[in-house]
Amino acid sequence: MFSRREFLFTLSAAATAQTKRPNVLLILADDLGFECLGSYGGRSYRTPHLDHMAADGMRFNYAFAQPLCTPTRMQLMTGKLNFRNWRAFGIMAPHERTFGHLFQENGYKTAIAGKWQFWSYNPPGFEEEWRGKGQRIEDAGFDEYSVWHAQHTEDKGSRYGDPTYYENGKLFRNQKDKYGDDISADFLLRFIEKHRTEPWFVYYPMALTHDPFTPTPDSPDWSTPQRLKNDTRYFAGQVEYMDRIVGRMLARLDELGLSENTLVLFYGDNGTLGKIQSKLVRHGHITDFTGGKGDTTEAGMRVPLLVRWKGKIRPGQVSDDLVDSCDFLPTLCAATGVSPKSMGVQDGHSFLPQLLGQKAKSRDHVYSWYDPRPGHDKERWTKTDRFVFDHRWKLYEDGRLYDWAADPTEKKPVENAPVRARLGQRLASYRALEKPR
Repeated sequence: MFSRREFLFTLSAAATAQTKRPNVLLILADDLGFECLGSYGGRSYRTPHLDHMAADGMRFNYAFAQPLCTPTRMQLMTGKLNFRNWRAFGIMAPHERTFGHLFQENGYKTAIAGKWQFWSYNPPGFEEEWRGKGQRIEDAGFDEYSVWHAQHTEDKGSRYGDPTYYENGKLFRNQKDKYGDDISADFLLRFIEKHRTEPWFVYYPMALTHDPFTPTPDSPDWSTPQRLKNDTRYFAGQVEYMDRIVGRMLARLDELGLSENTLVLFYGDNGTLGKIQSKLVRHGHITDFTGGKGDTTEAGMRVPLLVRWKGKIRPGQVSDDLVDSCDFLPTLCAATGVSPKSMGVQDGHSFLPQLLGQKAKSRDHVYSWYDPRPGHDKERWTKTDRFVFDHRWKLYEDGRLYDWAADPTEKKPVENAPVRARLGQRLASYRALEKPR
């Protein structure tokens, strides 16, 4: 919940802020676990720009997301745990308020580019209940948009090579020789430059690095018939192209003189796909790390979180505090002085004090209500799970208790009566908040 203390901190932050309100650039990578970045010990991919971002700001070692992208995105955009507003996979209720609405109403210029996927998810031939329903990108609180997967699933086209995208009311299909994330990044950089003298809020839910794993414009196969071929050997190139795009955006902020007034956050929406095995330095040794997208283990939920705000965040900071996707909205509100009151109940905790080097009470647990269903292709993922965890222990509603720090793949349940009692009380308190579905 958004506590009274955090609300007062928001007011204090607003009172001490510069006359010019800070901008926000929130970048969300798709299907990227923490093990993929060099700053987290990853050894399989070159990520120099993101590693420099970590060195230039703060890296969070214990940032978590939901095991699949859409549940995370719902929490991220609304600040609410999924049990409060989940309807179906790829569906956002038309009346739901997003951080786009909030910042737009508070005088910010707002833009989104990348993946939307909150309208009419099920294709023909499957359950029709959720077709033609959800929230349209036009109604989500953004002044400008350039998004993939904005309409019916069968219309979505490629997200990478020769992409299809929907930009400010116009649908562009099969754009020859273009690349989806280049289109998104260019669109947002134009928006930032146009509004560089005004406060702006930019949300970039990237297509990268979700499958299909296809060649990027940096790949020798880009100019061959392999351009749209799905092969895991192209995953490394996708990670590195994502890094390059982030680096280009950060460099442009520097060129425009906006970096000291722009809070930049880079976050992952869930773990890497299970087909991907990477090398990770762990406890001083290089180990194999298998992706866990869809699983409620560390591999499915532990993601990178890097934050840069030049002149505000001291370079090279590392935090071991827990962070959840619900925490972003209250953090952005505290940083900008925007009140979250109109968003209704909030389940997150601001991590702005950690960013600014101030002492503050941090999370002592994360709660997850996870059910990606209904959705025509979601039965293969983990069924409904309710669980709570801290830096070491994880307790599921069915009674399974794991020392996940020692057993990150959760192979061997353990028993610890004091821990079970403590986390059991947490579980019961969240269950009491749920309404019958």
